[in-house]
Amino acid sequence: MLQRILAFYCAAITIPFVSLAQLQPIGQWRDHLPYQQVTSVANTVDKIWAATPYSLFSVEVADNTIERWSRTNGLSETGISAIGADPAGQRVVIAYNNSNIDVLVDDKLININSLKNATIAGDKSVKTIFIDQQLAYLATGIGIVVINLDKYEIKDTYIIGNGGSKVAVNAITSSGNAVYAATSEGLKKAPANSNLADFRNWQLVSGSNGLPAGNVQTLAAVQNNVVAIRNDSLWLQAGSTWNLLYRDGWAINNCTVTNNKILLSETNNNTGRIVVLTSSGTTEQTIQDAQLTTAPRQAVFFQNEYYIADTLAGLSNYSGTAFHRLVPDAPPAIATGAVQALHNTIWATAGGVNANWEPLNNKNGLFSFTDNTWNFYNGMRFPKLDSLTDLVAVAADPADESVWAGSFGGGLVNIKKDNSISIFKQNSPVQPAYFNAKSYRVSGLAFDGDNNLWVANYGGLNPLLVKKTDGSWLSFIIPFALTEQAVAQIVIDDNNQKWIVLPKNNGIACFNHGQSIDNPGDDQWKFFRSGKGNGNLPDNDVRCIAKDKNNFIWVGTAKGIGIIQCTQQVVTNNSCEAVLPIVQQDNFAGYLFSDEQVQTIAVDGADRKWVGTQNGVWLLSPDASKIIYRFTESNSPLLNNDVKQIAIDGKTGEVFFATAKGICSFRSTATEATETNSEVLVFPNPVPPGYTGTIAVRGVANNAIVKITELNGRLVYQTKAIGSQAVWNGKDYNGRSISSGVYLVLASDEEHQQKLVTKIVFIQK
Repeated sequence: MLQRILAFYCAAITIPFVSLAQLQPIGQWRDHLPYQQVTSVANTVDKIWAATPYSLFSVEVADNTIERWSRTNGLSETGISAIGADPAGQRVVIAYNNSNIDVLVDDKLININSLKNATIAGDKSVKTIFIDQQLAYLATGIGIVVINLDKYEIKDTYIIGNGGSKVAVNAITSSGNAVYAATSEGLKKAPANSNLADFRNWQLVSGSNGLPAGNVQTLAAVQNNVVAIRNDSLWLQAGSTWNLLYRDGWAINNCTVTNNKILLSETNNNTGRIVVLTSSGTTEQTIQDAQLTTAPRQAVFFQNEYYIADTLAGLSNYSGTAFHRLVPDAPPAIATGAVQALHNTIWATAGGVNANWEPLNNKNGLFSFTDNTWNFYNGMRFPKLDSLTDLVAVAADPADESVWAGSFGGGLVNIKKDNSISIFKQNSPVQPAYFNAKSYRVSGLAFDGDNNLWVANYGGLNPLLVKKTDGSWLSFIIPFALTEQAVAQIVIDDNNQKWIVLPKNNGIACFNHGQSIDNPGDDQWKFFRSGKGNGNLPDNDVRCIAKDKNNFIWVGTAKGIGIIQCTQQVVTNNSCEAVLPIVQQDNFAGYLFSDEQVQTIAVDGADRKWVGTQNGVWLLSPDASKIIYRFTESNSPLLNNDVKQIAIDGKTGEVFFATAKGICSFRSTATEATETNSEVLVFPNPVPPGYTGTIAVRGVANNAIVKITELNGRLVYQTKAIGSQAVWNGKDYNGRSISSGVYLVLASDEEHQQKLVTKIVFIQK
């Protein structure tokens, strides 16, 4: 029967196929972390493991298949300090910045939080990890912590400083019948069969027998001896004495030993290399590439190839004749500036300012995410952008799909689709800050309905600019006293009015230029601050604004949210003020986010409000009367509770959260509305055996009634779209899983015209 059904399905209908890699299921998370900043590398029996400051990825050596590991698929934290791997097995030990520990075995994660939760004075952070059979030795800021990998528990702690004090341990190894520790007091050694918890069994080796006294950076075992790095020099143990083995004037960042090859990761100014030495100190080869070894931090030799961790280029391997880069598609850095969804592309900027609105001098540039691929624009790729620090604002040009970005110090930049670049700074209407003649600060950008580009020029004497479609410019003086002429985010409402965030506790302003943008005589302004009669904002410290489907302006402040509903009469009605909404949660009601710092607000296709704070994310009903979702680090894969920006891909419903520890996204249920049923897509389709997730029907008319029927017309399920997307759990009205076969999807528009929009096939076992 199943064969006949599938034969009919193949002959009669064509359903667009969307792979899991292309579209994530509803309710699922994924990360968009920077995988180019690889800090360490290790190998298990069949995989290479690479750690970044944020997450982890693995490479299957047989076919170079890459797999990501982050909080969105199981890791306990974001922020990795060290990894260690068992080269003869499958176990990987992951240490985080907060001293939490994960052990990854055969794609299963076991958490060990004892060190994280321990009340210990001093630095518990893990610097390196050494694995010896079933034991993992963690080099920490207080000493050595030993984990039993069979029992997944802490076995012991060795406090080995002088006189039994705590001491920072940088690395650990074993050789012969001894255990060695590189510490801030020098190299220490203890018999392997002694009580290692007794500091008296640890002998200080540094300062005698040739090895200089003082901090030892790292060490490794080679042919029953030990090599140690001190002051960018490599020392080799020879019995009871130590000899200088290698020094070349370059900074030695790390030393690893594989198959008796000593691999030194070196840097010198802006160049880097891997120096491969024999156990006797002879240089076997030097591995160097202008793009892939600029900042190497570690290397391993595995299956006759070198794998190199580089904090700028990511992970690469070298076969002896050629390099091959092995990095997941990802942005090059975390987004600390603006994040916006524009024309089916997510744009993110990496600049920022501090709490006093001073630049951070971030040069990581601008990123875009289209069709599941990240692209980036910075000074390394485009030298012309090198002077543009702290990109904090972005807008896409509706006319030519070029992108405009604002630098908080370097002016305004336009990047065309052919990657040609124009910068507006000196000799342009963009003005320097009146208090810093060298700093051209563009802090907000927005296109209006006529495709004019509006520019917030922080510190300029005329801080509001517009670049008209004919290429000419106009500037406007804001008729209120402003600290530092501080202007920031711009939002344009359905009446073509410009709403402007005024930092430095100045509230917000609304600008209506009247019938003619060129005639200053009909310009009108309205100023909103806290307090009745002044605008009734919750607080003067405004962090963000957003426009909803009703043309209401939502204002996020350091003490909650205000809603300006009188946008039609904002400049003519003196009583137009913000409303402070009351939200119901459980049996309690109160002002919305009272005393909560609201950092970002985004509106989805169903007019629901996504709100980002320093304590996670909320999804509110359209009128903010109910809380639909609450995401935090503790109850979800959210990377960090400090949510800086939220952007929504209206086509797919994917919600992007830019946090203090990187970007992650959640596939939500609402998409932007369309007037008619067009380009309807069902995902997944076909529905595979055993699938228990949510099925999405995307692209139907706004708030359409969607029916799932059998081929004979019998109704299986009915629901209403949220925006232009309906969701279904794959069961009938009685909660029963449906049988294998082809099902029709019918949708009605606002005029109740019903039509077949697509079909779904179910394949059950």
